[in-house]
Amino acid sequence: MVDEHRISIWFFIGSLLTVYGVIIFVASLPALFGGAQPDVVLANLHAGAWWSLLLIALGLMYVKVFWPWKKEADDTK
Repeated sequence: MVDEHRISIWFFIGSLLTVYGVIIFVASLPALFGGAQPDVVLANLHAGAWWSLLLIALGLMYVKVFWPWKKEADDTK
């Protein structure tokens, strides 16, 4: 019998969400520390920073749950 090891698509989706979250967070740093632009409505809420943190948290959750190389209990009885 061949022991197949498959990687779930959700692991890759979680990885992408994490990477996109980090990219958005880095891109939102100048607005976060440089002050809001006066002509942008609701810029003081820093939606990019909050959205990126949400993406990072969700992505890391998917990566943790669907981690393909986790050790499984031996079922040899």
